[in-house]
Amino acid sequence: MGERFRGLVLDQADGGVAASVKELDESDLPDGEVTVAVRYSDLNYKDGMILKGIGRLVRDYPHVPGIDLAGRVTESSAPGIAAGDEVLVTGYRMGEIRWGGYAERARVPADWVVKIPDGLDARRAMALGTAGFTAMIAVMALEQAGLVPGAGEVLVTGANGGVGSVAVIMLAALGHEVVASTGRMETADDLRALGAASVIDRAELAAEPERPLGRERWAGAIDAVGGTTLASILTGLKHSAAVAACGLAGGSALNTTVIPFLLRGVRLLGIDSVMYPRGPREEAWRRLAAELPMDRIDAVSETVPLDALPGLADRILKGQTRGRVVVDVTA
Repeated sequence: MGERFRGLVLDQADGGVAASVKELDESDLPDGEVTVAVRYSDLNYKDGMILKGIGRLVRDYPHVPGIDLAGRVTESSAPGIAAGDEVLVTGYRMGEIRWGGYAERARVPADWVVKIPDGLDARRAMALGTAGFTAMIAVMALEQAGLVPGAGEVLVTGANGGVGSVAVIMLAALGHEVVASTGRMETADDLRALGAASVIDRAELAAEPERPLGRERWAGAIDAVGGTTLASILTGLKHSAAVAACGLAGGSALNTTVIPFLLRGVRLLGIDSVMYPRGPREEAWRRLAAELPMDRIDAVSETVPLDALPGLADRILKGQTRGRVVVDVTA
């Protein structure tokens, strides 16, 4: 028997899953080179799906969910990682195929661990989490595709969500003219406070495109919606511009034509934050710590205790959360 700790545990029940906070033992943890005393986690769209048992993302129960974590190393057998290091872990299907961050202890492979860079602490790292990391690598992908400040309007869809809100903040901080798309126009002033130059209703992008090509408007785009929204974006990209696709809240099907690719040379960039390579992963976190105005992240994040998560799952799946939800796993 090892040290006892609290965790949110999912069990199968009545054809679905039931969540409850339970006492666990370190001997329950999976194998791995690094053990972490988790201080904070967060709530992402995927976490909502897992908490509701949607999509069969989890196959083995009982299960501790939570796709992100940040805390302090208590034990390590890996070179370069020592007890006392402040670290974070996102991706690698943690919280799906392996126990995750919704517990006061976690054990993970050393290759998954990123040391929290200067400029961040554990709480702010989770105010970013997978959503902020995804936004950053989407920005980096657009930069690699040639996007520079001054090129014109850069669209961010799902701007009230985790990925969208961080993308708005980051792009604005880098000097881009950001257009935020949202289904909640009553939050327009909040989005402008994050750095959006203008705000449009998501309905403008939600209809099937009438023509293969529309007016050239977007110098780049980060899309967290997918479906017809992504199809609409493709028709409105400027010549040689790109859209970084990182979500499917509006659907996974993409009904489009090859015309924008052939006649305007536009690019569709797929963003995968789960298995993103380690070197660029560390660079993305370094840039988030160095270049992101953290006071704006603080303004769009709230902290909740572990036992609040089951009640928040429906809200994030329905798009009713705003910004980032940080989880204090010790509360």
